[in-house]
Amino acid sequence: MNKVTVIGAGNVGATVANVLAHKDFLSEVIVLDIKEGTAEGKSLDSWQQAPIDYYSTRIKGVTNDYAATAGSDVVVITSGLPRKPGMSRDDLISVNAGIVKSVTENVLAHSPDAILIIVSNPLDVMCYCAYLTAKVDSRRVFGMAGILDTARYRAFLAEALDVSPKDIQALLLGGHGDTMVPLPRYTTVSGIPVTDMIEEEKLNAIVERTKKGGGEIVNLLGTSAWYAPGAAAAQMVESIIKDEKRIFPCCVMLNGEYGMNNIYLGVPVKLGRQGINEIIELNLNEEEKQLLHDSAKAVREVMDVLDNMNLF
Repeated sequence: MNKVTVIGAGNVGATVANVLAHKDFLSEVIVLDIKEGTAEGKSLDSWQQAPIDYYSTRIKGVTNDYAATAGSDVVVITSGLPRKPGMSRDDLISVNAGIVKSVTENVLAHSPDAILIIVSNPLDVMCYCAYLTAKVDSRRVFGMAGILDTARYRAFLAEALDVSPKDIQALLLGGHGDTMVPLPRYTTVSGIPVTDMIEEEKLNAIVERTKKGGGEIVNLLGTSAWYAPGAAAAQMVESIIKDEKRIFPCCVMLNGEYGMNNIYLGVPVKLGRQGINEIIELNLNEEEKQLLHDSAKAVREVMDVLDNMNLF
């Protein structure tokens, strides 16, 4: 019997739960929110979808009842406030760090062996916050960012090349945001290097669009994305529960890998039943190394903001 909890029944959390239910490999999905009735209503709607879309996953919503999450194998944390106009990055970190800290404590009190997937923003620093709170092996606390970023990159490439996105494989490194490091050298279309199929100028434009992919949707909708982020987190859960050992870019704690220590950064990993089974070190060229270090510097600055808050 496999059980997964999603904390936060907003657009992203509700999508994670709905996608997981459709995949039909879990016994139970619990959705928890602080707003009365929200998790219950969305979960009931998803459960009523089961006879139509043909899945058996039991999906149940609760309001702040962490006892209902007991015995979860994986917990996906999507809680937190979006950045509002006039709100500084430091304000956002302060508010969301408090939320993520509280959620992590409550989750682990009822599921001490759970693997934690962080989706809350600012992502890299919220992973760090959850890790400092959890006091468990960092291979059990990591973040969803790279799968979403590579999905955007692959979607844009599929459009430009007029091919199926199914055939495009890609990797990204670094922080979630403007300093991410796309790797065209590791991007292929059915095994063909993408650089053989598209001119450099077009590829660079796609890379730049990918970096601002989240912002593009915010500008269109007035709020952040949820379908792709929700599906990305669900894909990570599936690889863990099924012990598929799929290789995905995830936000993980580096302890010597890529010459870095004590920093959460996006790198390719092998995801299985233990969480991070392995961190994969790529043989980067000098330019790629420099971009990764620039990204790490930006992430480190945000982590320093959290450290200076003296929450731990």
